[in-house]
Amino acid sequence: MKANYKFLEHTADELFVAEASTLGELFEQCGLAVEEVQVNLKQFSAEQKREITGENENIEYLLFDFLDDLLFHKDSERIIFSKFDCKVTEENGKYKLTCIAYGEKIDPEKHEQKVDIKAITMHMFEVKKTDKGWYAKVLVDI
Repeated sequence: MKANYKFLEHTADELFVAEASTLGELFEQCGLAVEEVQVNLKQFSAEQKREITGENENIEYLLFDFLDDLLFHKDSERIIFSKFDCKVTEENGKYKLTCIAYGEKIDPEKHEQKVDIKAITMHMFEVKKTDKGWYAKVLVDI
C-alpha cells in the first residue's frame, strides 16, 4: 500500500484520513496532513530537525500526542515540519514512537500560510489495523 493522506469535507474544521503499510508511515502521513492544513508544505525545506518521542499503551493516544507535539513546536518555535522519519514499535504492551522531524521556521515573506490549527480533537479520532496496513481519521479544530 502506498502511504497517503487526503482531506474530507467538514462543515467547520479540517478532517483527514491517512493510510499506510506501517504505523511509522501512518504517523508520517498524519504529520504531513496536519502541517499541510496550516501552510503550503512545498515551500518548506528540511533544514532543521527535532526528535519527537512518545510512549503509550493506546495507539490512538500515541498518535494524538504526536500530532499535539507538532502544534507545540509550531506555537513555541514557529517551526513547520515537511519531512518525518517515524518508527513505531510495540513492546510489553506499549507502543513507542521515535521520530526525527525536519522543517524550518515560518517566514511570512517566504511561506504561504493557510489556517492555524487550534487543537487536535478526539472527536471522530480513529486508528485501526486493516487488511492492507493501518488507517487513521483525524479532525482538527481551526
